[in-house]
Amino acid sequence: MGFSERGGLRLLHCLLLYSACGVGSGQVHYSVTEEAKHGTFVGRIAQDLGLEVGELVSRLFRMVSPDRRDYLEVNVQNGILFVNSRINREELCGRSPVCSIHLEVIVEKPLQVFHVEVEIKDINDNQPVFFVSQKNMFISESSPLDSRFPLEGASDADIGVNAVLTYRLSPNDFFTLDIQNNEEQIKPLGLVLKKLLDREETPELHLLLTATDGGKPELTGTVQLQITVLDVNDNAPKFDKKVYKVRFAENSLNGTVVIKVTASDMDEGANSQITYSFESDAPPNVLSKFAIDPMDGDIRVIGQIDFEESKSYQIQVEATDKGIPKMVGHCTILVEVMDTNDNVPEVSVKSLSLPVPEDTPSGTVIALISVSDRDSGANGQVTCSLSPPGPFTLMSTFRNYYSLVLEGSVDRERVPAYELVVTARDGGSPALWATANVSVAIADVNDNAPAFEQPVYTVFVKENNPPGCHIFTVSASDLDAQENALVSYSLVERRVGERPLSSYVSVHSESGKVYALQPLDHEELELLQFQVSARDAGFPPLGSNVSLQVFVLDENDNAPVVLPPHAGVSPVTELVSQSVPVGHVVAKIRAVDADSGYNAWLSYEQLPEVGVRRSPFRVGLYTGEISTTRALEEADGLRQILLVLVKDHGEPPLSATATLSISVAESGQALKASSGVHRSVASAGKEAMALDVNVYLIIAICSVSSLLVLSLLLYIALRCSAPQQGVCGPGKPTLVCSSEVGSWSYSQQQRQKVCSGEGGAKSDLMAFSPNLPPCSGPADSAEQQAVVQDHSTKVGPRISY
Repeated sequence: MGFSERGGLRLLHCLLLYSACGVGSGQVHYSVTEEAKHGTFVGRIAQDLGLEVGELVSRLFRMVSPDRRDYLEVNVQNGILFVNSRINREELCGRSPVCSIHLEVIVEKPLQVFHVEVEIKDINDNQPVFFVSQKNMFISESSPLDSRFPLEGASDADIGVNAVLTYRLSPNDFFTLDIQNNEEQIKPLGLVLKKLLDREETPELHLLLTATDGGKPELTGTVQLQITVLDVNDNAPKFDKKVYKVRFAENSLNGTVVIKVTASDMDEGANSQITYSFESDAPPNVLSKFAIDPMDGDIRVIGQIDFEESKSYQIQVEATDKGIPKMVGHCTILVEVMDTNDNVPEVSVKSLSLPVPEDTPSGTVIALISVSDRDSGANGQVTCSLSPPGPFTLMSTFRNYYSLVLEGSVDRERVPAYELVVTARDGGSPALWATANVSVAIADVNDNAPAFEQPVYTVFVKENNPPGCHIFTVSASDLDAQENALVSYSLVERRVGERPLSSYVSVHSESGKVYALQPLDHEELELLQFQVSARDAGFPPLGSNVSLQVFVLDENDNAPVVLPPHAGVSPVTELVSQSVPVGHVVAKIRAVDADSGYNAWLSYEQLPEVGVRRSPFRVGLYTGEISTTRALEEADGLRQILLVLVKDHGEPPLSATATLSISVAESGQALKASSGVHRSVASAGKEAMALDVNVYLIIAICSVSSLLVLSLLLYIALRCSAPQQGVCGPGKPTLVCSSEVGSWSYSQQQRQKVCSGEGGAKSDLMAFSPNLPPCSGPADSAEQQAVVQDHSTKVGPRISY
């Protein structure tokens, strides 16, 4: 057959295409011939896998080959699998009867894995090859008819019918070609003598042996047979067996004896002395692995015996005597290599979906894992395990393929990453194993709202603070990461009275610092209650609120104000009889202070006049009542001018003065004057009665408020920690005074939380137990008792009667 015809047939084979032949065991199967040109159609892989061609790009269609070669490729525009580079079946699979390329097709959204097997069909692209181009044979002329001389056959790298060889011998008168078909794996090829040789007539023969394979087109190989006819040495060495069989373990040490062959020669002398050797055309893989001792016939290991490289060896041994001509005996040694567990499993991890979001549903495939072992049988059976225990598991998806699957929930705030170990262990004894580390990072999602340490914060701020004063700092923490943990702060806007909350305070969006935008006035607003919102930057954003109670602490910024009738510049004249008893109340100074607490607690003091003897009048320290301290005398004069100082207990104290003129009259004059002032006295009586009613009302309110305050104090003590103080908070605590009557003190460490609704500013209701200094005179005890009732409440402005 000519080269043109042969080339045409080869091109025809290359253009043969095979379509998908079915899906089995979760696998799509195609076939294509080797040596196919680039672009050769293999199959419509997208259609066969049930995928839409238009979704291949959006679903990140990709194909992975285990050996990282790009023999095949997929056109993502039409979903066609085609040949990308030259495929040589013999390079890829050797003489294996089945040759396939295993592909992994991966698509996402959702993640799917398909296994595709492409079978590589053999074409007749390798001709038969003999190991030598010329074989020299020495045959005695005394060889009897039908003597058989074995020949080494040719080899063909193809498989199947393409590797089935037929032989023919060039025409001659002496030899025919003998081809035997047996199960002993010995050489089936040999020359059979059909006519006796005569060295004198034919000293040499030149024959041509041709091997033809069964492919289309047929390919051939030839070897020249150079036969030299030898003179008579009529007994050739003879082996004990024609065929020796031996089993031998791989990885045996060099020098290990494989087998010892023995041959005998019935001749005598030099004709019976035998040397052993391999045949001259022994294959290279035999010569590189074994050596034979020429004297004793020991065959030893000289190279690395690897079961994975070759499972068996066929060795042709010759026994040659020293006669003239030399006679040769032949035998065949079949060496079967036994597998040992000498190959560690290999693990390959292909990460797909990393990092893993913490809201990933159970059943999601995280990574693909493939294992392999070059050993065979149980030594090559590999199982995989995963450690340590956790929310991940291994699932077998195909032969020697596993998927790393999420089977539980993950929480980045609890475990930010998992360090997994995949262990592949074979079934040998002892077993060998290999490990691969898989680091699975957990990606954050916004599943945690910012959280404050407390639901409510209490802040104390002195009134008259400077505008822009920093009064408190709120802080919220978010367990998430990056932008999901970036917290910003804002006010929850509402109205305080007639004004918006933002006109009173503001909060810095990043630091959480709360500022008072204007001076606060305790007399206008005692409690400002509002909420601050903390919101993260995640999507969707999460947030939480915290309540702030800002108590505006009173400062002594209001001086006492004297109430009429003693509020004028001109002194008010009071008439008193000269015969009034000691302790008689002449008049009463009334004053009010807009402050609260100590700052509104008023005391009265009579200012002495220079150069005037001791006054017969005194002023009640806390009642403001002007009474006589002794009997009035003529020496006291008819007119007394009293200057009364009204002072609060603030720091520093503020004061006001009231001037009172007292006219002393004799008893008769006093009676006459009494008729003139009868109406004023009656009016004063009614006023006193009204005062008594107010006193009782104040006492009742004080009792109720005391119970309320005690309840609030108990509740706060149980729920709240030590109160926090703003930058503009009050100064050091001040102790006013103490006595056996009780205590009236204000401590910064014992503040009261007053909860208010969403309305405007509220007036507080506070109860005090006054602690009064000891005073001389019996009247002071009564005054102290009155002050306890008079100053134990505060409703609106503080008024002292």
